[in-house]
Amino acid sequence: MDSDTTDMHSTVASNVRAIETGLPASPTQLFEWAVLGNGTLYTAQIPIGPDGAVVTGGIDEQARQVFENLRQTLSAAGASHRDVAQILIYVTDRTWLPAVNAVYRGHFSAPFPNRASIVVAGLAREEMLIEIVAYACPPLEKARRIGDARAI
Repeated sequence: MDSDTTDMHSTVASNVRAIETGLPASPTQLFEWAVLGNGTLYTAQIPIGPDGAVVTGGIDEQARQVFENLRQTLSAAGASHRDVAQILIYVTDRTWLPAVNAVYRGHFSAPFPNRASIVVAGLAREEMLIEIVAYACPPLEKARRIGDARAI
């Protein structure tokens, strides 16, 4: 890497902070559950329970878990569901969308965030039926408090 590229990467990295979510991590995990960059929270959630295992039982249980993980992550970042600007929902079967929508309505109300529902052939783990990505804008005063989070 030349010095211009190194300097640019250092500048970008200094604006991004990992959020301690309390969600389980593994030693082989190559990502953070959530990062805050320039006042925007970026997070992806899978149906992983507190024990680090993918929740079993079907789409209802997995949908409840991903939205609970999102709630926990938003809280850790000083945000709430009202601060979510966009959510992307990935499922492996379109017939599950009504069940996902029922869980979604338990967490979000009008005005709803911008949303896309995407049907995919598979997710990173075979047993996963759903994954979500959310972008949120925590209130500035709360985002500033998180400024001491670990830089990545």
